[in-house]
Amino acid sequence: MSGAAQQVITGRYLCHIGDVADGIARGFAVSGLRPKVIVVRKNGHLHAYLDACPHYTGGTPMAWKSDAYLNGAGTHLACHSHGALFELATGECVLGPCLGQSLTKIDVTITATGEVFAAI
Repeated sequence: MSGAAQQVITGRYLCHIGDVADGIARGFAVSGLRPKVIVVRKNGHLHAYLDACPHYTGGTPMAWKSDAYLNGAGTHLACHSHGALFELATGECVLGPCLGQSLTKIDVTITATGEVFAAI
């Protein structure tokens, strides 16, 4: 091993950072986990949440079709079942039946080569 420190990653592989363009949200399946993990990239920042609207116990998938997680303006994550809107950076519901609740945030680590791992 050279003098450079090796980065130790724990968690599950989600995607490569290049798989999620700025202003886009995508869902990724994780083995052994029922809901997908939504990864959204806005202004260079990556955020991840479980694809489970808190309006119903156990959560409801939010997209009406594959990777359709944003509202029309691209400013919020949207639950297309209930019309709820969530802040991109915090997952907090700002409109809809789950007002005051939040999506379940997933911490992510990005390696030097751009691989994104979820702490789940």
